[in-house]
Amino acid sequence: MVSPLFLCIFAADMGKIIVAGIGPGSKEDITPAVLEAVREADAVVGYKYYFQFIEAYVKTDCECIDTGMKKERERAEQAFRLADQGKTVCVVSSGDAGLYGMAPLIYEMKRERVACGFPADIEVVTLPGISAFQKAASLLGAPIGHDVCLISLSDLMTPWNVIERRIKAAAVGDFVTAVYNPKSHGRYWQLYRLQELFLQERSVDTPVGYVRQAGREEQEVKVTTLGAFDPEDVDMFTVVLIGNSQSYVVDGKMITPRGYYREEKQEGVKPGQSIMMESFRTILSEMQHPDVPTWRLWPLLHAIHTTVDFNMEECLWMDDRATEILYNKVVDGSLKHIVTDVTMAASGIRKGALERLGIEVHCYINDPRSKQMAEQKGITRSQACMQLAAEEYPEALYVVGNAPTALFEICDLVRKGKMHPVGIIAAPVGFVHVCESKHAVKTLKQIPKIIVEGRKGGSNLAATLCNAILTFDDAEQLKPGRDL
Repeated sequence: MVSPLFLCIFAADMGKIIVAGIGPGSKEDITPAVLEAVREADAVVGYKYYFQFIEAYVKTDCECIDTGMKKERERAEQAFRLADQGKTVCVVSSGDAGLYGMAPLIYEMKRERVACGFPADIEVVTLPGISAFQKAASLLGAPIGHDVCLISLSDLMTPWNVIERRIKAAAVGDFVTAVYNPKSHGRYWQLYRLQELFLQERSVDTPVGYVRQAGREEQEVKVTTLGAFDPEDVDMFTVVLIGNSQSYVVDGKMITPRGYYREEKQEGVKPGQSIMMESFRTILSEMQHPDVPTWRLWPLLHAIHTTVDFNMEECLWMDDRATEILYNKVVDGSLKHIVTDVTMAASGIRKGALERLGIEVHCYINDPRSKQMAEQKGITRSQACMQLAAEEYPEALYVVGNAPTALFEICDLVRKGKMHPVGIIAAPVGFVHVCESKHAVKTLKQIPKIIVEGRKGGSNLAATLCNAILTFDDAEQLKPGRDL
């Protein structure tokens, strides 16, 4: 316990501690408020490396006390001893004093001292500084235009399992992430692990920027991607910035959009379109594997949007580049007709897109000829519909959302050379012969196909997959830097 006489001596003229961030390392990045604090200080306490940036501003009789690395507690204790003598003490940290700096330690030590009986009259003031990640961001362009997460990989005072949980949360949360203390002589694998964790949630094309010795003569600025990033190119003086799913690179600069252009684009957009666009953004953020090729992603977004079933990521099967190939057939005019097995599938195909592209949809389920043929041949009406379609539109896009017998008939007609579809969408739903019909369609090697595997499917799903093909040019908006 501290004696009453001791308390009286120190209560007479209590000092002040100013915890100041001096920026990342350039004199031009020190704020005027911090320079004024340094000029007025009776004593300056800090890591010896930082004194080169402020020595020109301290007054002649100022006591400068510098220490080596990992001496933070000693610096804090020295600052309180000087303040106990009635002095104004400036404790300097690089970057911002409150961000991995001295400010938290000073406040904790003050609380500890008060609990031990020391007077509480010493005033503590924190002055902000430009942080290393802010300086790095300005050199990289505008990578922190949206929500940002800061993570230190140093496990000196934080267990690695805690750090790893935070890394995973940042990756899943789609935060732009600034990485402090990425590497040191004794820590070399942690940055590799961070990259591995981010690649589980982010595209390999996610922009990554990193700056070494930001604001100093040795400054180096580099931009790459998450997949190409080499942790060996980083040291303890480097800050790494990982973009989010909307970040992109243009003219060598890393940009993370805030969303202003999205607001402008949506002026004049119909309410239904706006809701669908917002739904697509939500789906993208919740998909397990959003970094698939655009020709696969675009139909997936439509399928999940229609069914609210993220298992579509697993059961939607496509031939390589099927969506792109079929859309090119729309563009070159070889896809002019669509045949559906039921009217519900036909009614779900976008009328505006059909009119714009000059495509006709045909369904024979209510055609009297199909009923008559089915009765005469002893086959299902769906089979009869496909036989009629083969006679009139053998090179159409065939869209099946209900009847597995229609799929079997298509396979039979193709093998007999009576039908030559430009493509097939196979999405019948049910329990009898559904899976088998889809297996059969897969054997048609030369025809681009989109198949909903297993028992799932339906006319609405078949129609939305058709719409994904007709609107594939809109998928350009999924590229980095573009909004849906």
